[in-house]
Amino acid sequence: MGSVPSPMRPLSRSRRVAAAPSQPPPSDHRIYASFCNDTTSNWVEYYDPSSNGFTHVGSIPGLGPNCVLKDFAMVSLGESIYFIGGRVVRKERPTARLEDGLDDEEFVEVDLEVRSTVLRYDVGRDMWAQCGPLSQPRCCFACTVCDGRIYVAGGRFDVAGTHGVSSGEVYDPVCDEWNPLPDMSVLRYKCAGVTWQGKIYVIGGFASRGGDRHNNGKVTESFILERSSAEVYDTRTGKWHVVVGMWQLDVPPNQIVAVNETLFSSGDCLKPWKGHIESYDGDMNMWNVMDKSHLRTCNPLTQRVYLTMAPIGSRLYFLGGYRTAAEPSLIRSKVYMFDTSVASCEWMSLEPSEEEQKKELCSHCCVVRIS
Repeated sequence: MGSVPSPMRPLSRSRRVAAAPSQPPPSDHRIYASFCNDTTSNWVEYYDPSSNGFTHVGSIPGLGPNCVLKDFAMVSLGESIYFIGGRVVRKERPTARLEDGLDDEEFVEVDLEVRSTVLRYDVGRDMWAQCGPLSQPRCCFACTVCDGRIYVAGGRFDVAGTHGVSSGEVYDPVCDEWNPLPDMSVLRYKCAGVTWQGKIYVIGGFASRGGDRHNNGKVTESFILERSSAEVYDTRTGKWHVVVGMWQLDVPPNQIVAVNETLFSSGDCLKPWKGHIESYDGDMNMWNVMDKSHLRTCNPLTQRVYLTMAPIGSRLYFLGGYRTAAEPSLIRSKVYMFDTSVASCEWMSLEPSEEEQKKELCSHCCVVRIS
């Protein structure tokens, strides 16, 4: 694929609704995210903490009409953002209408394929390019960056699969190629990836041990569910080891990020915001609620549609989309900030965008430092 230019435009004028923090917001970082809706394929926009506003970047190239990319990974290296793998679905109007409980405006998703494609967006030049593909198609996988390389592990290889995979691979941007990692001990998908203390952590997810066995001459699969564990890859030794009980829920984590050598989580896949932030104690192998991190982000007349968090310095930024009962077809953007390094920190609540539209988050966000 040749490079494809995509003009930028501001979404709207920003508006601050809370007192400024004790230190000014960072002016050299942006938080990028990908969205879609029923009639528009994936687009990318970024949030600028210094201006408290969103800017539209452009569409992800290579998707067909009415097609949307989901369950992919979005990570940054320098001023480049990599869009890795994912599941392609087609948005279709259902043939059934009110008799099946669907109105004329609702769409259904039809799974098409799992991709091995890797795209790179150069933030500084505003250009897209195609990179070396994954060795296998992959969606719902863990992904993180360590020492200038991208690591992926777990996930699914096809849309019909009911179990994850144990394989992993690492991307070298200099050679533009992916190389295999040793297999993990279990099959995992919807797991969270994070780099912590110089190692690659693949945390939680739907995990199982499986293998083929013969039953009356037929080959069937037998799986044993694994619970509440993580696997850690040491890049120096090239080996994985299991941390039992690191994620203490059967439901996979929504996101786990590292800030100043501490891991943070705000919820799981079913409930991405528990109402507080939790930090991980590696010595005790347990998650603790952070002091003063409780925050009510919804009122009874508001529904959260999406939530994703991004670390910048010692601060955690939470990008959320909310639907109100009065205007259910529109989504209002909000941003919340919590400084993990300030003992007396209070939440800062922002309302960065006056423009509203229907949109859905397609992948967790990533942070780019602008030179």
